[in-house]
Amino acid sequence: MAKQVAWGILGTGWIAGLQTSDLIEHGHNVVAVGSRTAESATTFAAEYGIPTAHGSYEDLVADPNVDAIYVASPHPFHEEHALLALNAGKHVLVEKVFTMNAAQAETLVSRASELNLVVLEAMWTRYLPHMVRIRQLIAEGALGTIRSVIADHNQNLPSDPLHRINNPLLGGGALLDLGIYPVSFAHDILGAPSSIVAVATKTGTDVDRQTSMIFSYGTEAQAVLQTTLDLAGPTRAVIVGTEGRIEIAETWYAPTTYTRFDGQGNVVEEFDGTVTGRGMQFQAAELERLVAAGEIANDILSPAESIEIMHTLDEIRRQIGLTYPMLDEG
Repeated sequence: MAKQVAWGILGTGWIAGLQTSDLIEHGHNVVAVGSRTAESATTFAAEYGIPTAHGSYEDLVADPNVDAIYVASPHPFHEEHALLALNAGKHVLVEKVFTMNAAQAETLVSRASELNLVVLEAMWTRYLPHMVRIRQLIAEGALGTIRSVIADHNQNLPSDPLHRINNPLLGGGALLDLGIYPVSFAHDILGAPSSIVAVATKTGTDVDRQTSMIFSYGTEAQAVLQTTLDLAGPTRAVIVGTEGRIEIAETWYAPTTYTRFDGQGNVVEEFDGTVTGRGMQFQAAELERLVAAGEIANDILSPAESIEIMHTLDEIRRQIGLTYPMLDEG
């Protein structure tokens, strides 16, 4: 039997807590946490019953008892912290958005390949039961030819200009934090678009408040996607094909239900994707599967596709004029 992967958690924020809870609840082995301060690491370790707390990220990745690192720092630090872990010989699960741009993504993927290590983007939606079933249906031709994908991710988040979502120094804006979900969803169902049209409005801090996107795929299909950071929305998604459609219920990117209709509008399947916990355990299980199999890429969300998605986000940012200081973009 393969050795159980020992996890280290890099970062002690809200998303780190969610991932750690799911790991522990589902029997994964969390052995260490690292933060920029010993106090924060110690507090987090006590809350989740983690044996070792490190007062720096360097100490965390150097821990010989750790096999894999979950990177949960803000977007602008993903490349730096993932490289820190890779160079220490650790496999890495990197919170989405994978990096700040495609160039950084290429750097991460190249380094992981050189070291024969897993670097996996933590787009947890890809691994949820309803999405696994939907991909199966599409592969079987149950919907015919896919012609349309529609998805939104709108939330009413804090308006404080120093909050992460509004702060350009922390990679703020709707697109990279929320819009990554519908963008990745469109890639999952239809692949990389052949053309993109995007428009946006900005906040007072010059990050995107609302972004709408249309992806085209030759003459066959389109994706219509939308994201907003200061208004609550339906957070639903629809996949429409020539032989039927799937309507994914709120909140479509989390464990949820869907209804499948045939081409005449009759209900032919109702799927309940309820799971225990938040559903973030599945992406960690996939990293562990890859490690046990001696593989560094999968078909669900390969490193190459994560780079492709970052290229799409780069083009959207170019069109809407969304730049970040740490990228020397103005």
